[in-house]
Amino acid sequence: MDRALVEARAAAERGEVPIGCVILAPDGTVLAQAGNRTEADRDPTAHAELLAIRAAAQKLGSPRLVDCDLYVTLEPCPMCAQAISFARLRRVYWGASDPKGGGVEHGPRIFDQPTCHHRPDLYPGVGEVEAAGLLRAFFRERR
Repeated sequence: MDRALVEARAAAERGEVPIGCVILAPDGTVLAQAGNRTEADRDPTAHAELLAIRAAAQKLGSPRLVDCDLYVTLEPCPMCAQAISFARLRRVYWGASDPKGGGVEHGPRIFDQPTCHHRPDLYPGVGEVEAAGLLRAFFRERR
């Protein structure tokens, strides 16, 4: 989660919502890491999770990231949760919960739907204090 927090801080410095993501290979090596780039890329899908999933899949040469783990600083939104399912990630760890935009514990609860292709093991609240603090500080400065 420390690497994901580094990516989140870097995203904030670029004026992006401070969310960072890291994907680890089954042996624990880093396959990919990213921070949000929606503003820089002018792309509403450039969330940290999607960018990291794309990079990891490219690196492995496969659309499935079986036995890989994803760490992200905020509960994945519905779009990212669905991509996590399609990628067949083994575990998902996240920091802060997202009652407004989350798609795992909140909102549509993607992994609980009968149409969900794959449900990873879920580990909420990892690094929650620091992740939530980054988000609060970011939005406080903009309001």
